[in-house]
Amino acid sequence: MGQNDMQRLETLRRQAYVIRLIVAQLLVAAVGTLLALIVIDSSGAISVALGALVAFIPHVFFVQRMAIFQKRAPASRNALRLFRAEAGKFGLTVVLFAAVFITVPPSNPALFFSAYVVVVLMHWLAPWLMPRELRNLLR
Repeated sequence: MGQNDMQRLETLRRQAYVIRLIVAQLLVAAVGTLLALIVIDSSGAISVALGALVAFIPHVFFVQRMAIFQKRAPASRNALRLFRAEAGKFGLTVVLFAAVFITVPPSNPALFFSAYVVVVLMHWLAPWLMPRELRNLLR
């Protein structure tokens, strides 16, 4: 297997991981919102949806800034790109938390923070969502 094939395979693996992670995060957010709507009320569902969005939007920003769906950049630029993407993600998270608590304070902060944590922790579960052949390449 040549160098170009390895790079292409790594790009495909990374893209598959990110797509599955995004789908899993959206699915968890939708299920959580529906459960809160059914079990609690609409204000609880809004709290869950806002918590999930505060976690999801910075993740999408990070993926875009890291250019995960583009070809790999030289290694010298990857570290700088990672630092900028992570700093931007952190800043965006702070801004979104502030915006939510100033404009639309969640009626149920426990649901808000629970949804936030669950969406963020989907990173731990995402490798299990990958096809077995791609998962084996990680080893």
